[in-house]
Amino acid sequence: MTARRWLILATIVFACLGVAALVLRQRATHPRAGEITVAEALGGAPAAGFARATAPRRFSFPDDHGPHPGFRTEWWYFTGNLSAADGRRFGYQLTFFRVALVPEPVERPSRWGTDAVFMAHFALTDVAGKRFHHAERFSRSALGLAGAGGRPLRVWLEEWAAVETTAEPWSMRLSAGEGDAAIDLTVRSLKPAVLHGEGGLSRKSGEPGNASYYYSLTRMATSGTVRAGGETFAVTGTSWLDREWSTSALGNDQVGWDWFALQLDDGREIMYYRLRRRDGTTDPSSAGTLVAADGSAHHLDADAVALVPREWWTSTDGAARYPSRWQLQIPSAAIDLEIVPRLAAQELRASVRYWEGAVAVKGTTDKGLHGVGYVELTGYAAPRLTEK
Repeated sequence: MTARRWLILATIVFACLGVAALVLRQRATHPRAGEITVAEALGGAPAAGFARATAPRRFSFPDDHGPHPGFRTEWWYFTGNLSAADGRRFGYQLTFFRVALVPEPVERPSRWGTDAVFMAHFALTDVAGKRFHHAERFSRSALGLAGAGGRPLRVWLEEWAAVETTAEPWSMRLSAGEGDAAIDLTVRSLKPAVLHGEGGLSRKSGEPGNASYYYSLTRMATSGTVRAGGETFAVTGTSWLDREWSTSALGNDQVGWDWFALQLDDGREIMYYRLRRRDGTTDPSSAGTLVAADGSAHHLDADAVALVPREWWTSTDGAARYPSRWQLQIPSAAIDLEIVPRLAAQELRASVRYWEGAVAVKGTTDKGLHGVGYVELTGYAAPRLTEK
């Protein structure tokens, strides 16, 4: 999506610099020592030699569903809300991050040599079971361990994968699992790609070059199976795909973000991200997109959206306090929504600590308006040291 994922991607770079000769695989239930904050991860100048998002570009599909060599960072970010025949609800997240180590491919004598590394996050929210599962993996794009590309497109890290199944409508099969949680889903786009910002150029801050190329598939029909609590459920629902690539980082005064991807029952979708400054105010680079039922998209400036936290949740170890219920208003579209997490405890304690989870949406003034969505919150936890 927007600047929200630079924290996560910067962590991959740090990991690779420290253990470049190793293939890393790690579970989010065992956090790494020395977690970092958004400011630490995203400060400093962009790496020399990499391409930067500085001006609008022409998007071409299906090519832009694939990787973009030359840029430092890139992700394929799937989230969705699902339900079984008996009404049991689930949320899921499956994310693949690619970080280039060099701007151009380098010929290497070793089969272990690589020009990029990958990280993946998988999470499953079991609402009825009141359980939140999450896991994290690292690997290098060598020896077939991880990678992205090809026709049809395949993005993978070990056996976790997103594989293109049809080109029109564009569809993918998602598969991932860890322990007692797993997904095997097919997602199919119901609307054309939505370009955010200035024709797909999403600016992160007022500093020149702090931008990315960013689009979303905001409504994807979803079906398949979920494994949770020792049972396997046939499920259906809707998913959302965020795609973004860039090289630049957040501005020096930005410490985190609150990101919302909402699918309303009347056919509209809302993407909004609030970038937070050190003093707690909203950065003017915050922005969003309102997608109409017919797929047309309308840009939202920071002052077009009012976002007010109504409740808060503190993590079980007391290290982070997150907003946990919101009122979101878009006066120009007569939208007034209450957003409530399906579970309060949807925090990922991975290499980077953040909250991301399934939410329910309902109209505050229009009582007949409902929906589902996903929310991501970063920059709320201070760094901490953990025992290995």
